[in-house]
Amino acid sequence: MKLEGSCHCGAITFNLDSKTFYPFMHCHCSICRKTAGSGGYGINLGGDAASMKVKGKQHLGLYHALMREPGKRATRSPAERRFCLKCGSALWLWDPRWPALIHPHASAIDTPLPKPPEVVEAALDFVPAWVDVPKGKGHRHKALWPSESLAEWHERHGLGVD
Repeated sequence: MKLEGSCHCGAITFNLDSKTFYPFMHCHCSICRKTAGSGGYGINLGGDAASMKVKGKQHLGLYHALMREPGKRATRSPAERRFCLKCGSALWLWDPRWPALIHPHASAIDTPLPKPPEVVEAALDFVPAWVDVPKGKGHRHKALWPSESLAEWHERHGLGVD
């Protein structure tokens, strides 16, 4: 599926091909919450990095998140979180450890996305008390992150992946 996206002010537009286009996960970690707003939901789509085309590159900001883990020294993530310098919209994440993938934020995608049959509520160890985490049928809860990958989730549900 061809995904088209943009920032809120329209300074940046992008498109890329995706085989994993169901927004399957809500990440509640502090990085997603604070860089993408509220529930985050940042790393829940996948796309082919080689197919990505971007207009308005001069307006792109770059952030490497500070990783704070209990009992460990803080380090910078190698992952690149891209956002619009004009309006602050979170756009996508790219990580050099998986260079063939781009993870666009579902919130930045303008193409209509399908509703997933199941949502993984991830990083619940970090969810603030004010967040109402969905429960019940169709929601799997994980204290940290799921063991299955984005592609494995799509394959298990028979969705998207060729």
